[in-house]
Amino acid sequence: MKKLLAPITAVLLIFGTDSSFAASETSYGLSVFGDLKYGPDFTHFDYVNPDAPKGGMIKLRDLDSFDTVNPFLLKGNPGVINGDKGGDLYFNFTQLMTRSYDEPDAVYGLLAKSVTIDDAGLWVEFALRPEARFHDDTPITAEDVAFTFNALKDKGHPRYGLLYRDVIAAKVLDPHKIRFEFRSGALTRDLPYQVAVMPILSKASFENREFGVTTMEPLLGSGPYKLVRVSPGRTLTFERVKNHWAENLPVHKGRFNFDVIQVDYYRDRTIALEAFFAGEYDFREEYTSRSWATEYDTKPAVKKGFIKRDVLKDAKLTGLQAFFMNSRRAPFDDIRAREAFGLLFDYEWTNQNLFYGLYDRLGSVFENSDMKAAGPPSPAELDLLTPYKNILPENVFTKEFAPPKTDGSGNIRTQTRAALDLFEEAGWVVQDRKLVNSNGQQMKVEFLLYEHSFTRVINPFVANLGRVGIDASVRVIDAASWQNRVREFDFDIVVRRFPQPQVPGVEQRDWWGSAAADVTGGLNIAGVKNPAVDFLVEKIIEAKTRDELVTAARALDRVLMWNYYFIPQWYKASHFIAYWDKFGWPESKKPGFDRAVLQSWWYDQAKAEELAARRDK
Repeated sequence: MKKLLAPITAVLLIFGTDSSFAASETSYGLSVFGDLKYGPDFTHFDYVNPDAPKGGMIKLRDLDSFDTVNPFLLKGNPGVINGDKGGDLYFNFTQLMTRSYDEPDAVYGLLAKSVTIDDAGLWVEFALRPEARFHDDTPITAEDVAFTFNALKDKGHPRYGLLYRDVIAAKVLDPHKIRFEFRSGALTRDLPYQVAVMPILSKASFENREFGVTTMEPLLGSGPYKLVRVSPGRTLTFERVKNHWAENLPVHKGRFNFDVIQVDYYRDRTIALEAFFAGEYDFREEYTSRSWATEYDTKPAVKKGFIKRDVLKDAKLTGLQAFFMNSRRAPFDDIRAREAFGLLFDYEWTNQNLFYGLYDRLGSVFENSDMKAAGPPSPAELDLLTPYKNILPENVFTKEFAPPKTDGSGNIRTQTRAALDLFEEAGWVVQDRKLVNSNGQQMKVEFLLYEHSFTRVINPFVANLGRVGIDASVRVIDAASWQNRVREFDFDIVVRRFPQPQVPGVEQRDWWGSAAADVTGGLNIAGVKNPAVDFLVEKIIEAKTRDELVTAARALDRVLMWNYYFIPQWYKASHFIAYWDKFGWPESKKPGFDRAVLQSWWYDQAKAEELAARRDK
C-alpha cells in the first residue's frame, strides 16, 4: 500500500509515491483521505479477472419507464444502466478518472493520464491521453472537457450548478491539457475529485443539436459501451465497443466483459419479478424483503437450480432512506409536529410483519460508518455545536439520537399519548375525533408515491395517524408527474433515498443547505433552512483530516436527526441478488463499495449451454 504524503497546504491528497514530494507534483491517482491502494505500475484492480472472456449478453430490468436518453437535465425521466441503484453514466461516457471500488474514495487516471493540483488549492490540471476517442472515432480533446463543464454547469440539471459552483473556469491549455480553476477562498478539498469523475461529452456533436432538450436520439459517447438501440419507454440496448481505446489500461483490464447489456423496463414490480422467473431477463437485485423471503423458493426455476441467489456484503456508507416531511408547509414547519409523526410510525411492527425481520432501523444520516453520532457529543463536536446552542434542541448536546422503539405488537398507546402531547404543544388538539388547529381545521397530510407496492408499508402508518384524528391519505401517480411535483416541492410527505458518498462533501449542500431549499429540482427535499446545518456542512467540506471530517459529520448527524426533518426508515448492509446460472466471476471477493456485476462478471458460454440444455428437458 502506497502512503500518501502531502504538505499541509495541499487540500487533497493525491500522490502515490513512496517518498515525500514537492507541492504540485503530478500523480496518477486521487484520494481525499488516506492511502492509494494501487501503485503507479498496477496492472489491474484486484476484484477483476484480467483474462476474463468477452462476449454474450446480460439482460437487466428497471422499473416504470423513460422518456429521454439525455441524463444530464432536470427535465425528463432518463434511461440509464443500473437505474435500480441510481444509474451509472460511465458505461457510455468516459471520465477523466475512474473509481476503484475496493477503496472508499480513490480514483485513477482514465481519459487523464496524470493530474496535478496547485499547492495553494486554486486549480487542478489534467493531462489527457491523445489516443482517447469518441464512438465516432473523433479525438477527445481539452475543448470537449471544457465544453462539458460549461454545458453541465450552465444548462444541465441544477445539481451540477451546485456541485461546481466553486469551479470558476475550465481553461484549455493545449489540445490535451485542461485546467479547472477554483474560486479564491472556496472550500476546494473535493473539487478535484468532482471534476475528475465528470462524464465527458463531445463539443462537435452539439453543433447541430441542442444540449438542453430531452431526446430519444443517443448522445455521442466515449465509454466502453455505446447505446445502439432505443425502444422508447421500453428497452435500451448497449453494445461493447470493440477495440475500445481504454480496454488495455489498468483501470479497464478485466472489466466490462459483456458484449451486450440490455435494460428492459417494467411498469409493475410484480410483473417484473414474474418476468425474471420466466427467463425474460438475467439478473436482479431484490429490494423487496417480502419477495426475497417468500417468492423465490417455490418457483420451478429456483427449485431446479436454474436461478441462483446470493447475499453480497456491502461496506458502503449506507444511504439515507426516509419519509421526508416538507417543512416549507404546515404542519411540518413545527419541529414538535415532525417529532410526533415519527412517534406514530411503528417500525418494529413493520419489520416483523412486512419485512420478515430482514432490515435494521436507520438511526443516522451516516449509518454503517464511523461518522454516525454515538453517545454524547465529544468535546470537538461541542466546539462546533455550542455557537448555535440557542437555536438547537437541547438533546443535541446531551444524548445520542435513537428512533422511537415499540414492542412490535402494534399497540403504540404510549407513543400515541406522547405524540398527542406534542401536537397540543404545536397548537393541534382533538375535537370530535379530529385533530384540529385553533381555526378548527383538521390536519390533512398526503403521502405522494409513484408506485403501488409501497402502499402496504404506508397504510399501517396512515391508520396510526387516523387514530389521532389526522386525515391522512396515500396518492399514487405516474412517475413523471411525481417527479414534477417533487421538483416543485409540491408535496406533504414523500419517500426518497439518498446514496451517501464514502467521503461526504459538497453534495451535502444540495441535500441540506439553506441555499438549496428553494432551488427547483434541488435535493433539499425537506426544505432544511438551519444556520447550524449550513455551518456544519461547510465544516465537512473544509475538513483536511479524517478526524476533522468525522467530527463535523457526527455533529451534523445530531442536528439533522434531533430536528426530525425526516422519519428514518431501514437499511441492510448487503445486496440480495438473483441471477440465471450462466455467468462467471473472479475468484477474488466482491469489492466492498459496489456490487460490481457489470464490471467484473462475464458470460460463461459453457454454463449457458448447460442451462439451455437443462431447460429444454
